[in-house]
Amino acid sequence: MSKTQEANEVKYKVALKLLDIMLSKGLITLAEYRKIDALNRQTFTPELAEVYA
Repeated sequence: MSKTQEANEVKYKVALKLLDIMLSKGLITLAEYRKIDALNRQTFTPELAEVYA
């Protein structure tokens, strides 16, 4: 895995954690969570996304 891909993996994982926090605090709905996660997967193209799900 390249350094760029490693950085994208970390960025995606951080974004996912923030989404989890926002969802647990009621700041976003589950539908919004899923929509934002889909956009994050397009942006960061994590190879390990299935592992995180």
